[in-house]
Amino acid sequence: MLTPDKITSTVCPFCGVGCTLELHIKDNTIYRVTSPHGSPVNHGNLCVKGRFGYDFLYSPRRVTKPLIRKEKQLPGKRTAAASLNEWREASWDEALDLVADRLTEIYQKSGSDAMGMFSCAKATNEENYLMQKIYRALFRTNNVDHCTRLCHAGSVVALQMAVGSSAMSNPAADVQFNDVFIVTGSNTTETHPIISLQMKAAIEKNGAKLIVVDPRRIEMVNYATLFLQQKPGTDVPLFSAMAHVILKEKLYNRQFIDERTEGFDEFAASMEKFTPEYAESISGVDRQLIIQAARMYAGAKNAAIYWALGIPEHTHGVENAMSLIHLAFLTGQIGRTGTGLNPLRGQNNVQGASDSGAMPWHYPGYQVVDNEENAARWEGIWNVEAGGLNRKRGLTNTEIVGAIGPGGILSMYIMGENPVMSEPNANHTRHQFEQLEFYAAQDLFINETHQYADVFLPAAGWAEKDGTFTNTDRLVQRVRRAVDAPGSARPDWMILADVAQRIEARLKRPQSSGWNYSHPGEIIEEMGRGVPDYAGIRYQRLESGGLAVPVPTVDHPGTPVLFEKSFPRGRGMFHPLEYKPPAELPDDEYSFTLTTGRVLEHWHGGTLSSASSLDDLYNQALMELHPQDAARLGFTDGEIARVSSRRGSIEIRVKVVERTSPGVVFIPFFFARAAANILTNDAIDPRAKIPEYKVCAVKVEKPGSSTEDGRLPAYRQRGRY
Repeated sequence: MLTPDKITSTVCPFCGVGCTLELHIKDNTIYRVTSPHGSPVNHGNLCVKGRFGYDFLYSPRRVTKPLIRKEKQLPGKRTAAASLNEWREASWDEALDLVADRLTEIYQKSGSDAMGMFSCAKATNEENYLMQKIYRALFRTNNVDHCTRLCHAGSVVALQMAVGSSAMSNPAADVQFNDVFIVTGSNTTETHPIISLQMKAAIEKNGAKLIVVDPRRIEMVNYATLFLQQKPGTDVPLFSAMAHVILKEKLYNRQFIDERTEGFDEFAASMEKFTPEYAESISGVDRQLIIQAARMYAGAKNAAIYWALGIPEHTHGVENAMSLIHLAFLTGQIGRTGTGLNPLRGQNNVQGASDSGAMPWHYPGYQVVDNEENAARWEGIWNVEAGGLNRKRGLTNTEIVGAIGPGGILSMYIMGENPVMSEPNANHTRHQFEQLEFYAAQDLFINETHQYADVFLPAAGWAEKDGTFTNTDRLVQRVRRAVDAPGSARPDWMILADVAQRIEARLKRPQSSGWNYSHPGEIIEEMGRGVPDYAGIRYQRLESGGLAVPVPTVDHPGTPVLFEKSFPRGRGMFHPLEYKPPAELPDDEYSFTLTTGRVLEHWHGGTLSSASSLDDLYNQALMELHPQDAARLGFTDGEIARVSSRRGSIEIRVKVVERTSPGVVFIPFFFARAAANILTNDAIDPRAKIPEYKVCAVKVEKPGSSTEDGRLPAYRQRGRY
């Protein structure tokens, strides 16, 4: 066993659980990862990603010097770089000057509406804050977004409408105090493995009862008292039928409703039609199971609901999340330990990136941009002239991609995102990126989207810089620099501050608030001057552990449980609901429903996990197909199938498994060659603007003589790009 030169405590870079990692360092290299038993979130437990996925830092595909495309790319003729031969190395000064020159030129020529950027849920709070600040304070645009739009946007909008806050109300570890809990739209053992361990312990040690509601027979079903296997896209009738039962049987908490909510009568009237019989006819779930689930949840002393992307990623994602919120309001199962509404956040810092203002409708702290008082506050903090900030709500991720072209978005700056893999209807996304006048990419690797870039700025990885992440529990934790970044790669916050100074000089604007930060701790303190929930965050306070926001003062202990006495909007708001079917349903030609998601061994678009040893554990795309469908179509396990939608086709290996339902296929979305998002529908929720990843119509057929196996293309394999 090696003796480490040092052991550095930090936070996992993958999912939103926020596990504490101890990085064992020898000769400036991480060689082992452990976690202390007293760690606040994970209690020493780690999943395969946290324990073994760190080695993407050492991939030969890492870009370690700034790169500039050799040939100038023209709108409409922009092509993806097939190899590093199409790039040349440059100095930081040359690369940053080019970024500042071209962005400023396009802004001065075409205005703020021509500017678009994507921030990053894998970057720190400080980096997301700076990214949105550049575009708002310098380019005067709110075309600012990140991948929360593609995951929990429906939950965020619903929670803002109902309670005035958009985060988990309780720590995930509160499950130990649950008598009953619902898990829906979450394959928890694969997407949030440490939280699933806590759920299993609550059942096995404390006797909690679990209700699983999901189109797939996920592993948590093995621990469930009830399993309601609904058809994809039928959440509103199912959960509204539970509300119907609670209302008809008078199982609701009248005192809580009267004292803490409004809109009850109109809501109750809208529930009349959602009988268990009606819900069964749409969802396929036996009415008696719906009745049992309603009685079990309403009859609990402490009950909670946990959900992930299976709820918001629909054209009616806001209504889906609202149907869960209503159950908590009806029963008063919120505002206490062991209760709550808990959207499990996906990436390591998607909560923090949202808190930091990387969204088109909100300044940091969810302060809407079209409110005069909010705009004036940030003009003061950023030293922007009165009236200088744009009061118009910006475009979302999917809207920005759709607006690329003449008269629309002409330039993009993307930090750590990969929209060609993560946006729906990927072929259309590629076409849109071909129309850009200028594109700057900032990341560790050249991915499917960055191949279209004019400039590539190499960033430091999470273990090569300082900062903070905010996990799904709202716990702000320190990320610490453990090793040196390779080559001349730099932390994102340093790159952004350098770019900002250059842009500011070219625009001849008064210094907005100073970009000469010496440490990221200064950045989060600046953010706290405008965001009351972060006002008490100081790096020295985080040395011995995290703080759960809100932390309004420097001596405040943090707020693990929200809404104990009131909601941010005052009273919780019930909203009448109607059932709206998915935008695209199966028909005679496209007879299957496709749903997408993650697997244990990979994460998000696969950019990081495919560059690590995790890829050895799951190295080709697999489509889950129910045995009945496999027999009918003549497929055996391991065969190649062609899967097509109205937007494109992929070829993928079949995994015959009873986990899915007849007529439903499941494809993970991280494999570039068999990318599920070539198939998915870009129809969006009208309020949250989130795409409908969880339901689209596809056909499954034999591919003929193809030998395609879904393996990663060369530039995504671990050899040098």
